[in-house]
Amino acid sequence: MTRTAYQKYLTGLLFFCLLTGPAWTVRAALQEPAAQPLPPGIVKEKPAEGRFVETEHGYMVPYTATIPGTDVTFEMVPIPGGKFQMGSPEDEEDRRDDEGPQFEVAVQPFWIGKHEVTWAEYKKYMQLDKHFKSFQQAKTRIVNDENRQDAITAPSSLYDPSFTFEAGEEPNEPAATMTQYAAKQYTKWLSLLSGPFYRLPYEAEWEYACRAGTTTAFYFGDDPDELEEHAWYYDNSDELRHAVGELKPNPWGLYDMYGNVAEWVLDEYDEDHYGQFEGKSISLTDSFNQPEELYPRVLRGGSWELELEDCRSAARLASDDEEWKLEDPNFPKSPWWYTDTPGLGTGFRLVRPLHDPADRDAQEVFWRADLEEIVEDTKNRITDNGRGAFGIVDPDLPTAIEQIDEDDK
Repeated sequence: MTRTAYQKYLTGLLFFCLLTGPAWTVRAALQEPAAQPLPPGIVKEKPAEGRFVETEHGYMVPYTATIPGTDVTFEMVPIPGGKFQMGSPEDEEDRRDDEGPQFEVAVQPFWIGKHEVTWAEYKKYMQLDKHFKSFQQAKTRIVNDENRQDAITAPSSLYDPSFTFEAGEEPNEPAATMTQYAAKQYTKWLSLLSGPFYRLPYEAEWEYACRAGTTTAFYFGDDPDELEEHAWYYDNSDELRHAVGELKPNPWGLYDMYGNVAEWVLDEYDEDHYGQFEGKSISLTDSFNQPEELYPRVLRGGSWELELEDCRSAARLASDDEEWKLEDPNFPKSPWWYTDTPGLGTGFRLVRPLHDPADRDAQEVFWRADLEEIVEDTKNRITDNGRGAFGIVDPDLPTAIEQIDEDDK
């Protein structure tokens, strides 16, 4: 309907209402449909300054979100879509065979965490172990067949916190020592609690965001002497994790892409994965190596306990659950925590795609345990040993927690 036709329609409706209806009907007829609110990080008007990414929906901009029910915030930064060469060239210093051959990947716009997920954020997820058990005792918010899709597992309380916290646990330091499964469950918790869809990055997304349009070994160039200005790694970390955002960011405003903690991505590690794409230009999803084994899986960026060459943009770290849980005396061993180096340096960063998955089932692909082995170990740990807990996550969870805490006093 054209604007002129719409105005004529309203005029006719107005006279009809004057003859046949009460005054409230007239007011309702004159109101145009309410505008739908824009999602976080999208504005209609082009920003006068700062980072932004133009899309068909408006402009992607940085935004700060608060975890519902808390005063803890995190920041997300928009990343433009584009193509890049993934991996490293054969002449790059310290290059490893698993970084090539290079191939082109097309990436769609997305937001990514300005910083690695911190202890201030992650400990709110850890506290669900206590809250979920309180709900079970009160026989409320119980997981059943109808709501199971909204359930997550809360990580078990730490039987020996020294493994996890020895290198630092200040609120502004990156959370660490969690498995990829625990990181994925965190993203489900945050998504169901707050509304926007969050997940771990694809490996290609991570490298694309890290490079920020550069093609050198590091986003600042090829001179390794500059790394200490950008990363906490073996030479300068004093064997400790450090507060996020203390050093220089990359050209797209992302901090600690190198060092501090190595960051989980979604992909399974395969030393020869890149070989099949040599000379090709592929999509992001085609580049994804869907996990089929418990390990190895990929971490990126190096950590506080790794060497300079592990912090290059193309460097890849393969997980090893057997070696990284050697000191864990439990059986089955924890599906949420590592106890050994370099597993003590694992962390992660959030991604939010511009376009959400098509439906809830498609979202679950990014959140759930992708192997029956993980599912069974998790069930056994919770049901047989009482370590960890199942619980429902929805927007009502903060109020329910507040109420159960009040009842427990």
